Amino acid sequence: MFVSISLIAVVLLSLIGASQGYTSPSQANDKVRVLVEFTPNGKGAAQKALKNAGAEFHYEFDELNAFAVSLPSAALEGISHNPNVVLVEEDALRFPIGIMKSQESLSLPVQEVPYGVDMVQARDVWDADRNGAVDNGAVTASNRKICIIDSGFYSSHEDFQGISVAGYNGNLPWNQDGSGHGSHVAGTIAAVNNALGVLGVTPGTVQLYIVRVFGDDGAWAYSSSLIDAAYKCRDAGANIISMSLGGGRANNTEKNGFASLYNTYGILSIAAAGNDGVSTLSYPASYDSVVSVAAIDANKVVADFSQFNSQVELAAPGVGVLSTVPYQDSTSITVSGVTYSAGHVEFSARGSASGALVNGGLCDSVGSWSGKVVLCERGVISFYDKVINVQNGGGAAAVLYNNVPGGFLGTLGEGFSSNIVGISLSQEDGQYLVANKLGQSATVSSTYTAPASGYEYYDGTSMATPHASAVAALVWSADPTATNAEIRAVLQQTAQDLGTAGRDNYYGFGLIQAKDAIDALTGGGGGTDVVVHVADLDAIKTIAKSNWKVTVTIKVVDANGAAVSGIKVDGKVNTTNLSCTTGTNGQCSVTATLKSNVSTATYTVTNLSAAGYVYNAAANSDPDGDSTGTSIIVNK
Repeated sequence: MFVSISLIAVVLLSLIGASQGYTSPSQANDKVRVLVEFTPNGKGAAQKALKNAGAEFHYEFDELNAFAVSLPSAALEGISHNPNVVLVEEDALRFPIGIMKSQESLSLPVQEVPYGVDMVQARDVWDADRNGAVDNGAVTASNRKICIIDSGFYSSHEDFQGISVAGYNGNLPWNQDGSGHGSHVAGTIAAVNNALGVLGVTPGTVQLYIVRVFGDDGAWAYSSSLIDAAYKCRDAGANIISMSLGGGRANNTEKNGFASLYNTYGILSIAAAGNDGVSTLSYPASYDSVVSVAAIDANKVVADFSQFNSQVELAAPGVGVLSTVPYQDSTSITVSGVTYSAGHVEFSARGSASGALVNGGLCDSVGSWSGKVVLCERGVISFYDKVINVQNGGGAAAVLYNNVPGGFLGTLGEGFSSNIVGISLSQEDGQYLVANKLGQSATVSSTYTAPASGYEYYDGTSMATPHASAVAALVWSADPTATNAEIRAVLQQTAQDLGTAGRDNYYGFGLIQAKDAIDALTGGGGGTDVVVHVADLDAIKTIAKSNWKVTVTIKVVDANGAAVSGIKVDGKVNTTNLSCTTGTNGQCSVTATLKSNVSTATYTVTNLSAAGYVYNAAANSDPDGDSTGTSIIVNK
């Protein structure tokens, strides 16, 4: 028997000061929330000891020989020494891992296809001719079920109508979503193909099951709540569990739970790698039984926030991902008939206001601004102080613009408010208005409607995770007899290699690819794909004082040597990813700029792709002999 007495201190310290700014409600009563693992035959005795110690029971996990309880801190040592107790450990917090990119929620009367759908080859699977309809005989994941553990699901959203969805009704209704995180995740997976809004990776076809663990504030949940939710997914018949959440502390009970789901029940669990931009591990993603997903942008470059470590397994789109949210949040300023998109300064008033546009500088003191719309540059003092200075000066609205390029998300701070509307603008728009529009009539508007059918761009490994989950469902649906381990292996084997050659800590095995994985799983796309390869690589260099450039031209042909157009060529110069599409001559070119201190450039073809084509890298060649057909080296 192993009793972790040292964990008493860990539990106390972590609950006191290491919860990312959140306070556990159990602390108010001098109780700590812990997971208690008991011996195989010791449940009754351990339960009695816990009751005698004043424990409040939250969950019983009989399969894992564990309880989740809130326990008086003074009782921790005694419970740890109980002969029927194996381990006492922190019931760690789990957080939704997503970053809202823009505070403006869109209404989309015409359907948009988010870039990630094609980046993961989803439409190559079910709409290869891009006519907007599912191809005859295409796999659609209709025989697979994804369980989403998150903040809920706004079932009345216009882009969710007709989806096969159910959920667990506990204390938190599964078909409501106060924060929007879960609905955004669900839209990436399954937003329907209905000529409006967005399109999911498996649009309205995969079965969904929703288990809600986050409240309307979207703040946090306990590890034990996650374990309980995962087992509810199992009971509902889920094949895949999608978790856009995580936290920095592992625990044995959670680890054993996901291992059991993977090894005993054949479930594939997929989770976000984390958004801290560091090499630390996030859980549950970093358990061996869970697939950890990193985030990349539209250029296939890993996001600066994406955590990188030995457990990262796959990469998927996670920057600027447009998807469904349960609200409409619209904020703008209109001057001289031109409307500029803006963000609402959190906790300031909502509504509209009009007045002459004036320059308040830094707004670091109260001015004479009666009835005016006041432009304030960011900096020196807090957003709250700027907005209140405008309010106290009689201003109708405060317009805060950035002091660095781009926009920003502003807040007055928890517990603060204003009577006037506060909005945030990009530096570019703010400086333009200061230089050209002072004295003009301006109207500021900020409205929020919930619940409502809205769409918003989010950043985060939370956004990458549903891409990977949906692709896994698509691939698995092509061969429902395959095991979870086989699906996991084929996703690794067919991922588009990015970053350092082979698996690396930033991209894992690479960008998840639906069609390539299905072809590998089923034997090559039914034998109808045209086989293509590289027939020539040529490079030229241009040297300047501070840098130099390399331009590489790639020629793609079929097995008969005929040039093939419309082939997307993915490659990289050193570590920079570059892509181009072949023209009618079968050729395309990419150019990379290198610093003067870089002496060698190596261009490598990493993939050739297009609907109806399959890449045979082994056939790559170069009649000139200046390359291998796959790579070419250029010295400065």
